[in-house]
Amino acid sequence: MAHPSGPAPFPRRPIDRLLDPLRRFLHVEAASGILLLVVTAVALVLANTPLAEHYFSFIEQRVVVGVGEAVLDYPLWYWVNDGLMTLFFFVVGLEIKRELISGELADKKKAMLPVVAAIGGAILPAAIFTGVIGGGPGADGWGIPMATDIAFVVGAMALLGDRVPHGLKVFVLSAAIADDLLAVLVIAVFYSHGLAVGWLLAAAVGFVAVWFMKKSGVRSIGAYVLVGAAIWLFTLKSGIHPTIAGVILGLMTPAAAWLGREAADVVAKGADALSTPDELSNPGSALVHANLAAREARSPLERIETALHPWVAFLVMPIFAFVNAGVPLAGAAEDSIVPLAIVLGLLVGKPIGLVLFAYLAVRFAGALLPARVSWPMLAATGLLAGVGFTMSLFIASLGLEGPLLTSAKMGILAGSGIALALGLVALLLTTRGRKAADAEA
Repeated sequence: MAHPSGPAPFPRRPIDRLLDPLRRFLHVEAASGILLLVVTAVALVLANTPLAEHYFSFIEQRVVVGVGEAVLDYPLWYWVNDGLMTLFFFVVGLEIKRELISGELADKKKAMLPVVAAIGGAILPAAIFTGVIGGGPGADGWGIPMATDIAFVVGAMALLGDRVPHGLKVFVLSAAIADDLLAVLVIAVFYSHGLAVGWLLAAAVGFVAVWFMKKSGVRSIGAYVLVGAAIWLFTLKSGIHPTIAGVILGLMTPAAAWLGREAADVVAKGADALSTPDELSNPGSALVHANLAAREARSPLERIETALHPWVAFLVMPIFAFVNAGVPLAGAAEDSIVPLAIVLGLLVGKPIGLVLFAYLAVRFAGALLPARVSWPMLAATGLLAGVGFTMSLFIASLGLEGPLLTSAKMGILAGSGIALALGLVALLLTTRGRKAADAEA
């Protein structure tokens, strides 16, 4: 039985496969940045009003998971920072791998500028922080001003619409991915303490199991979730921060589809089989094969990132912001210079480090500025990159505690807020009268 014929779908261009993930990413991150701003404001208000007691009792409440004596008993904020944020870092791992496989970081020449700029934007803030603090209280927080919050930066760029060149957006995204990778390495090497070898070996066995499952053709997401949960627990107990496990699992996710061109043939044959009288009475096998083919025509990386990214952007990150951004303004360490060190790192170290290293890459290594992007625009972007927020708050929670942590959060919020305002104004001025001619269609 012939199927009714209709207009054949227009074949997708190869460039669309590269741009579609970028469009989705930028759209979600822009909206997420606005939500983060609102949630941060709510947390700050709650922490500095008569409702503060209720706010802090809520985030400090104990959450117990387990059976009998085998339980995990931690406050709510701990579950968010060490549990829920593992999902955030898993998506970070997926984004890093996507960029390395098919994004701007896959081409060494294109990757040189954002990667080198990201390195400069990480080294100089850390150096400024260390220089201001010296060996005094809070020195362990040197990694705080190294990171950039891509949601806020993309959200700010979205406000300016098409006057921001597409090449600048791609540069920011690529630099932020490289920045995230640097932050992950810093967390793994410098903010993991007291390694327990037995638990570490158990986590390693878990990663080997994931590799074996992948090579054996196991396609069940549920099976990987179970093994991943075990790896998270083993890593938590090993002394390495469990979010590192999320990044590694993201990097291990296959970036190639199991079925490529074959998928369309399988779906077509399944549809033809369903149209026959025999198959209509027993459609199970044809439906299963057609559904499997449609699903496996996309890579696991693309499917999982597309599914999880909105949840991370609109649930995980706002919850993290709500739990961590509630800073009592009267609870900081007296006479602490931690806030000053962080503000200088974000407002001075970030833009200078990013632009300086980008210039060195162009001047001595043959790197090229993106199309229609000027040095003033790059400098304005460097100011925006001083919005640390999510990753900065996260690193602060690993390196500091008590009044010093409160002081650090104050510095992060102040520095990020000023960087957002200055960067937005600078980008507005440097893109005046310009339109991004390289449309994203």
